[in-house]
Amino acid sequence: MKKDQTLTPFSRRALMLAALCFSWAGTSALAQEKPGQVPAAKESKVVVQELATGLEYPWALAFLPDAAGMLITERPGQLRLWRESTGLSDPIEGVPKVYSRSQGGLLDIALAPDFSQSRRVYLSYAEAGDQGRAGTAVGYGRLSDDLRKLEDFTVIFRQMPKLSTGAHFGSRLVFDKQGYLFIALGENNQRPTSQDLDKHQGKVIRLYPDGRIPADNPFAGNDQTRSEIWSYGHRNQQGAALNPWSGQLWTHEHGPRGGDEINIPQAGKNYGWPLATYGVNYSGLAIPEAAGTHKQGTEQPHHYWKVSPAISGMAFYNADRFPAWQHSLFIGALKARALIRLTLENDQIVGEERLLEDRDERVRDVRVGPDGYVYVLAGAGKGKLLKVGLQQR
Repeated sequence: MKKDQTLTPFSRRALMLAALCFSWAGTSALAQEKPGQVPAAKESKVVVQELATGLEYPWALAFLPDAAGMLITERPGQLRLWRESTGLSDPIEGVPKVYSRSQGGLLDIALAPDFSQSRRVYLSYAEAGDQGRAGTAVGYGRLSDDLRKLEDFTVIFRQMPKLSTGAHFGSRLVFDKQGYLFIALGENNQRPTSQDLDKHQGKVIRLYPDGRIPADNPFAGNDQTRSEIWSYGHRNQQGAALNPWSGQLWTHEHGPRGGDEINIPQAGKNYGWPLATYGVNYSGLAIPEAAGTHKQGTEQPHHYWKVSPAISGMAFYNADRFPAWQHSLFIGALKARALIRLTLENDQIVGEERLLEDRDERVRDVRVGPDGYVYVLAGAGKGKLLKVGLQQR
């Protein structure tokens, strides 16, 4: 006899009621998920193609228009061009001298919004100062027509004071839709400086493309603060991207031991480090300045990981090629050795999937190409450029 034929009408009603209650309970649990706790996203079946190998600590990439290739920074100080027809170029001339020590060196790259006319390429890099200290600098040069040289490189920003002995430079560069340049910086592993408004450490900076300071910056015109500051209380920001749907800047930063986080920085807001954090010191002890995970007057992260993946690079997916990836946010992971895909509903993160784990490679940067594929810089001393897509039937 089949199982359902043994049930009385009363017991059937009881089972139906129990199932309904279970459904409500599951919905309630999902609704109460904290930013660092999201369900797994639907699995992707990816296809990976190695486009280039032998890169020396690759850090960032940018696509040239008209399928002219991509520019890739290598942390020791080289800038290279990759083309499908010719592979990797020799180092491009005209790159500024970098402080290549520990985490320092040549870092992010971004093309000017008017690159087709100006041919300006922006670079962020670690720059040496006095007494063995260094800080992040940003400048631009004109890419020559033959793609072999950066001409007339001009520095438009220097992180002051210079405090780093090799750690926590950040940094990422993002132009918004109004043409402002945002620079996401690290705090040089000097925790309290993130809260000091007379220092650039642990800040998001907002400038005009030529380095001028917008008059409507939140701390502009105050002699006691740095007028370039947009937001503060950040740790070591190694991811930043413009949300294509909202037009807002998103950044992410390394926590200490735990507490990697995503933020949507707003003008003048304090994002907590080191007064509030979901992480602890590498020793396992609490951060000395921290009041806990919350501190009055500071913003909570938009999303956090209790166990740090060590995140780097960020790209929103808004291409037509792979509809299953629409409204995703891709983030590289150094320690977790993966490409993280976060599923978005509006601005809310509702799912997480980890790709490329089987390759066991540190993922430093991720960008979405004009062709709708995801491009990844992975590895370290023998780094690779990867082209990632979905398996299609």
